Amino acid sequence: MITVLGLFTLTFLVIAALATVQSRNLFVASMWFCIFSLMMAANFLILDAADVALTEAAVGAGVSTVLFMGALSLTAEHEHVRERSGWLPALVLGLLFAVLFAASFEQPRLGDPLAPVHQHVAPFYLSETPRLIDIPNVVTAILASFRGYDTLGEVLVVFTAGIGVLSVLSFSPKKNQQLSGEGVAERVRGVQHHAILRVAGKLIIPLLMLFALVVQFHGEYSPGGGFSAGALFAAAVMLYGILEGADRSAKAMPQDWMLRLAALGAMLYIGVGIVCMMLGGNFLDYSVLSSKPVAGQQLGILLVEFGVGLTVSTVLIMIFNAIANRSTY
Repeated sequence: MITVLGLFTLTFLVIAALATVQSRNLFVASMWFCIFSLMMAANFLILDAADVALTEAAVGAGVSTVLFMGALSLTAEHEHVRERSGWLPALVLGLLFAVLFAASFEQPRLGDPLAPVHQHVAPFYLSETPRLIDIPNVVTAILASFRGYDTLGEVLVVFTAGIGVLSVLSFSPKKNQQLSGEGVAERVRGVQHHAILRVAGKLIIPLLMLFALVVQFHGEYSPGGGFSAGALFAAAVMLYGILEGADRSAKAMPQDWMLRLAALGAMLYIGVGIVCMMLGGNFLDYSVLSSKPVAGQQLGILLVEFGVGLTVSTVLIMIFNAIANRSTY
């Protein structure tokens, strides 16, 4: 049954990818991309990667789709492309497909206990997490503790990317301006007069925020963590912006405060590492945060995951507000 379901999701992935590429209607392409992300999340869930599935559903199918909708309000409905034909791109794609297809035969069988990945660090994580950290979700232990440096780098990358996007979108030529930011916000308020969508959306928003809190603070015991929780919270704010207008979401979540909170989240992560050093441990060695090393690990994971969620959510909200409230020319 699992094999049949996996084949179905993989087949539908190919269909959704081809439909996304071939569609000239940008809204339809965005919807196909959302379906593609949902199928990817389902595929990850079939492979028992629940944390990755949750993040893919929140970011790929949720936040990305909303950002596409905000960007589409600033452009035409259909894509205008010049038809070009050439044998070189087809040849390159064909060679790449052949190489990847041939390499797939060298991969170990799915679930093979003798696969290299199961003979390297995975046994250490599985055996030492109960003793050193004592939390059920090994993925959270790996990302926030064992590989805390990597996660810190990802947080800084997200924060830097947000700054870069805001820098690009903040550039507003003074000439040939045709539509103000308020006018764009009015265009983004596309479902204002649809009572059913507004009522359903307002019912979903508090549930999304509540679920984001569960994912944030229960990520040690169930699938979740700062990245997926931040994406869920940002999706709730974006949904509010779509229902009530991007100008209102920008007023509720001002850009200057979002920037400060994004920086605070990253600094909280770094600050936990500095405190660990001041207490005589290594950077991001949470064991010294408490008289009991296991309790210190759990406290450190809770703090850094909160910093991750804070940075991710505020950066995504800033990007949405910047796109949805940007003037068109």
